[in-house]
Amino acid sequence: MGNKMPKFKNDRFKKSRGGYSRWLLISCEKCKTSLFIYQKDGPGTLKRLYLDRIINRSPKIKDHRNFICKKCKTAIGILVAYKKENRPVYRLFAGAIRKKIIDGNKVKKFIRAW
Repeated sequence: MGNKMPKFKNDRFKKSRGGYSRWLLISCEKCKTSLFIYQKDGPGTLKRLYLDRIINRSPKIKDHRNFICKKCKTAIGILVAYKKENRPVYRLFAGAIRKKIIDGNKVKKFIRAW
């Protein structure tokens, strides 16, 4: 990613969810380890993670069917095909993650920390 500030993806999926986005810092609920930054589009709860919305994702989670915390080895989700939109997603297990809305200016700081 370098020193570039990431930009929100602005596609048909964002438009169908209300047209606004925010950055979420996703962490493991069990060990509190920061995992990555995620672009959440629209209102509502976070039930699944679209792979194209994950920023600075580890190569480990990209290639595995199960989404597992690298530090504590807790299962966080499973890779499935979301048929409604024909996209790969991680379906999250209940209570497996914690999320925090972060300001766009702070995204760059978190990316550099990894």
